[in-house]
Amino acid sequence: MSALVLVKLFAIFAVVAIGWAVARSGRLGSGDASRVLSGAAFYIFVPALLFRTSARTDFARLDPRFVVAFFVPTIAVLLLVYVTLRSIRGTQAGPAASSVRAITGSFGNAVQIGIPLAAALYGEAGLALHVTLVSLHALILLTILTALVELDLASVRRRADPGGTHLLGTLATTAKNTVVHPVVLPVLAGLAWNASGFALPTFADEILATLGQAVVPLCLVLIGVSLAHYGVRGALRGAGVLSTVKLVLQPLAVLVFGRFVLGLGGVPLAIVVMMAAVPVGSNALIFSQRYETLQAETSTAIVVSTLAFVVTAPLWLAVLHAVG
Repeated sequence: MSALVLVKLFAIFAVVAIGWAVARSGRLGSGDASRVLSGAAFYIFVPALLFRTSARTDFARLDPRFVVAFFVPTIAVLLLVYVTLRSIRGTQAGPAASSVRAITGSFGNAVQIGIPLAAALYGEAGLALHVTLVSLHALILLTILTALVELDLASVRRRADPGGTHLLGTLATTAKNTVVHPVVLPVLAGLAWNASGFALPTFADEILATLGQAVVPLCLVLIGVSLAHYGVRGALRGAGVLSTVKLVLQPLAVLVFGRFVLGLGGVPLAIVVMMAAVPVGSNALIFSQRYETLQAETSTAIVVSTLAFVVTAPLWLAVLHAVG
């Protein structure tokens, strides 16, 4: 692994540690600081980043085969985790648990770790391919996961009040909650702006860029604060399983599908596999905070998977070298 990636990993752990230390010191007050930080990220900074990314992406240059090679197996892993855990109702921690664990096992740290990894290993050409996937990452995965969790929540409401909302009403409510969502709505608005053909006004682009720059440090501090608030007791086992899914199962599925089904090779294959191999992303924690479910397990999975990535990344690079 390159020195640049190792420095990035060290910086990530350092910022998480700072968030943990400040929260443990009591400097953030006696209230639920993690909820406040999560709300700021979810309703201000992340929407700005997603809108700007969607509005500026050049979708005309997308290679469908390259995109399919990453998202088809990734969505398959996401749904596998979701369906498996949803069928084991005894282990549920609430109606949103399956969706939260599904995002933890499939949504990677494509920006903080993925971008420097692609740039360091594959240069400008590889980085361009990686950024293409990043531009669709949140749009596709978070839209699917939001729809799933909203369906589960609607199902709970229907069971609690059988004489209330009927099926069509439930579907309408679910569709509304999926679209009018602080993650999905900015992406859809950005896509609509993109389709209009107009460039973002300079002042608006600068505002969005400034807000978007806060996402990475805020989310890393939030991980540390969450670890201090919730602890890791009882969360390590679940976090370890989900980290294994993220670091082993997902890149394996992408490699097999991309190489042996679609026939990808060289840098495009390497980019999709290493995109799948990055550790759990901080959006998983924001998602768990949004639905107040499994925050401790999600925070722990982010830390555990990021630590394990130091070992798994060189292994996947060796596998890619072996398959050409």
